[in-house]
Amino acid sequence: MSAGFIFVVALLVFVLVTLAKGVRIVPQGEEWIVERLGKYNGTLLPGLNIIIPYLDRIAYKLVTKDIILDVQEQEVITKDNAVILTNAIAFIKVTDPIKAVYGVVDFAEAIRNMIMTTLRSIVGEMSLDEALSSRDRIKARLRESIADEAIDWGLTVKSVEIQDIKPSESMQRAMEAQASAERERKAMVTKAEGTKQSAILQAEARLESARRDADAMVTLAEASAEAIKRVAGAIGTQEAPMRYMLGEKYIAALGKLADSQNTKTILVPADIQDTIRGVLGRHD
Repeated sequence: MSAGFIFVVALLVFVLVTLAKGVRIVPQGEEWIVERLGKYNGTLLPGLNIIIPYLDRIAYKLVTKDIILDVQEQEVITKDNAVILTNAIAFIKVTDPIKAVYGVVDFAEAIRNMIMTTLRSIVGEMSLDEALSSRDRIKARLRESIADEAIDWGLTVKSVEIQDIKPSESMQRAMEAQASAERERKAMVTKAEGTKQSAILQAEARLESARRDADAMVTLAEASAEAIKRVAGAIGTQEAPMRYMLGEKYIAALGKLADSQNTKTILVPADIQDTIRGVLGRHD
């Protein structure tokens, strides 16, 4: 094999390698950053591109599609010193590849850490109840806070979603104990209110019963007085009505005693005749 043939083969291989190094096909959804002798030279767009071999090199390959960044779970202390666990997910897009690669060392890690820091700051200004019930407000403030920095890094924050926000395990146990104590307190209050209401109703019932008894006694007294007036009007003397009323009650009492089922012997007072004469107004 002659030296000339070897040279031609080597030259052919060199040309093929040079062409291979000079031709670059960029896939759709990506942009490549080209550096020439260590300095930024240009950006290759999707499709067929030509670079100068040995002088130019592909320094960075960037994805221009939406990028999903998962922000890890972290502990956050609220304004009322409660510990909650929260994580998030961000959707970003590279809009300026030059700023994305030369403005920050690792734009994905930078955005992730910024979200974590901003999330701690926002939640730290809220109470526990407010933080647990204000997911949309936290999301809006979070996106607004990191949007300006993201633009400086050639990025657009399309959305930031709070995946989960919940109390820590120790806080959950404390909240469960507090809820249990609150339920017991409400039960005791309800029982006390029931006892109080029952006592009030019983007192009102006794008062009403006493009032009705008093009204009945007044009615009976008025009836007795009216009866005495009528007897006095019929008999015409002042003592006769009284004797008549007493005699009537006396005879009624003896009648009840005689009608009793448990009564076997009836003792009649020795002065019954005098009593009857007194009732009739007769004196021997």
